[in-house]
Amino acid sequence: MPIENAPFSMAEYDRRLTKTRTAMAKAGIDLLFVTDPSNQAWLTGYDGWSFYVHQGVILPLDAAPVWWGRMQDTNGARRTVWMEDDRVQGYVDTYVQNPACHPMEDLAQRLTDMGHGSARIGVEMDSYYYSAKAHAALAAGMPNAKLTDATALVNWQRAVKSGEEIGFIRKAARISERIATLAIERAAPGLRKNELVGDIVQAAYHGVDDAWGDYAAIVPLTPSGTDAAAPHLTWNGDEMRDGEATFFELSGCYRRYHAPLCRTVHLGKPPRTFLDASEALTAGLEAGIEAARPGNRAGDVARAMIAELAKIGIDRAERCGYPIGLSYPPDWGERTYSIRPSDDTVLEPGMTFHFMPGLWMDDWGLETTETLLIRDEGAAEALCSVERKLFVKD
Repeated sequence: MPIENAPFSMAEYDRRLTKTRTAMAKAGIDLLFVTDPSNQAWLTGYDGWSFYVHQGVILPLDAAPVWWGRMQDTNGARRTVWMEDDRVQGYVDTYVQNPACHPMEDLAQRLTDMGHGSARIGVEMDSYYYSAKAHAALAAGMPNAKLTDATALVNWQRAVKSGEEIGFIRKAARISERIATLAIERAAPGLRKNELVGDIVQAAYHGVDDAWGDYAAIVPLTPSGTDAAAPHLTWNGDEMRDGEATFFELSGCYRRYHAPLCRTVHLGKPPRTFLDASEALTAGLEAGIEAARPGNRAGDVARAMIAELAKIGIDRAERCGYPIGLSYPPDWGERTYSIRPSDDTVLEPGMTFHFMPGLWMDDWGLETTETLLIRDEGAAEALCSVERKLFVKD
């Protein structure tokens, strides 16, 4: 694909390659094989729903990346990656879901033919998309190579976003605002949950102005009542009921970039304990945002939030945030640092994370969250603009 049609400039892709190769050299890696589709897209621009089969990016220290995957997906690669067509390679369908052979046998032969048969090769061993069988087949096909764990090597290079990336996340945030506001406005007793989710998804895909909506890496999470005690339930065909709260965990998505946002709606008058918890959660968010400054640590943000909840007797010491940006299913997190008391990662300008201190109690749940950007100085910027409170609809 001509670089002028790519989502980012060539200077941006060069920046990413330079950062990744510096990390490879530091780790003693000669060649990197990347299977995480987010990392593939970040390095090459590849964007397709083909991550259910084996595919990846081959990154040498001294040559352009190679996208490798199923032959029928090579046309999609040529239409989305910034490299020349000869840097796209495919394996035949014989290898697809065939117990008699494995796509990694094809990859092993290609890497050997490229002169990497005895190389130190980094692979993402804890990636959702790199199976134990894939690793065994690659190792068997390259007996003279040394396969080493390079999990999250690329992910860490993505932690500080460029100006171009932040622009995309801001567009995703506009979509997040729209769908969260729609969910709050539409929520009412008698409305079936699947109908509300249908409206949310339609609005998310329509987007806002020039920010067209892409599919998010996580579907809308919208549990109500006692179901909201569980953080990861989706929806059903039940009607919303008076006296119940529903949290909406949503994200707009623009060109694979996310800006998650959660708000809670209570239909009818909430109990005092629920109101107290919401007020403490909001105070915790605001304290955490104040602590989210360059030079502070991820743990400082978590501790500031925890202190506010502790004032009303809620012990919320678990992980309460994670980095976000470019992602594919099943997760919009970037899987590097965490917002938790024990994490000493230093916050740097350009980092973006979902500050997500949800409360999931025995028989109710409450979520109010923000996507934050670490600024050059001062407290973090909340990228979405939806009032930070419990929404009560009498």
